[in-house]
Amino acid sequence: MRINRLALAAGMALALMSSVALAADKVTVAVTSIVEHPALNAARDGVKKALADAGYKEGENLVFQFETAQGNPATAAQIAQKYVGENPNVIVPIATPSAQAVVAATQDIPVVFTAVTDPVSAQLVKDPAHPGGNVTGVSDMSPLADHLKLIKQIVPGVKKIGVPYNPGESNSAVLLAALKKMAPDSGVEIVEAPATKSSDVQAAAQSLVGKVDVIYVPTDNTIVSALEAVIGVGTDNKIPVFSGDTDSVNRGTIASVGFDYFDVGVLTGKTVVRILKGEKPGDIAVQNPTGTDLFVNTKAAAAMGVTIPQDLIAKAKKVIQ
Repeated sequence: MRINRLALAAGMALALMSSVALAADKVTVAVTSIVEHPALNAARDGVKKALADAGYKEGENLVFQFETAQGNPATAAQIAQKYVGENPNVIVPIATPSAQAVVAATQDIPVVFTAVTDPVSAQLVKDPAHPGGNVTGVSDMSPLADHLKLIKQIVPGVKKIGVPYNPGESNSAVLLAALKKMAPDSGVEIVEAPATKSSDVQAAAQSLVGKVDVIYVPTDNTIVSALEAVIGVGTDNKIPVFSGDTDSVNRGTIASVGFDYFDVGVLTGKTVVRILKGEKPGDIAVQNPTGTDLFVNTKAAAAMGVTIPQDLIAKAKKVIQ
């Protein structure tokens, strides 16, 4: 009986040691986004793909957490505090408001942000080339000059461009300021339409009716989360709607030149892998995705009263009909 008890105790100890070793072998990557919409979801999925490609797989050696703030900055701060308390190996905040919340919550846990327009103005890093500290990431600054050129190619007589945006998102403020700076040289005027929450988006878009020739939806998470409201106003009033991200073309905007947000996520995930393998985030420069794909939606264009030139359709990576 004594031998059996000893054997049982030894077996239990071995099992405990094995479980501890298994837990030690697992890494935890905690991901959070300010809101869910196709572009940000694609970035999240890209992160997971890069981790899997590097051998980090859920159910084996990876715990992959995800929470969204549903567009609420206060909730973003709560999620950030929760994650910091759980002490994951890396936190990946998606979009500027979530990145600001996470960076404010920790100076120790590695942070790899993604889909952030301007990390310097958002006060996430001081020098993108040499971030220092515990933060690095991937920026998604829109190719605004290309967007203005595209709008003029499809709507040659455009004079006034309406821009619905959330003034509470620093990324949107940066984009709006850049558009205003470019506007005179492009021969257009920018008309603002603020919306501080998704329920305000339709009214903001409606306020542009009769004042603008086209509507441009920047990579503003509040506006994009309620994109269908803007598209509805554009369709009902024959105002062409363009977007800063290509995923929104799938949802009904006329066209965009932009990054593939899944690829943005993959680039982000590769940075996470580097950190999991021992590199310090502060030693990794903030990256910018390469490549700008043209997406066009001929069905949306017809519904909004414009025709996309055939040469643009021929060059498009994706044509939605």
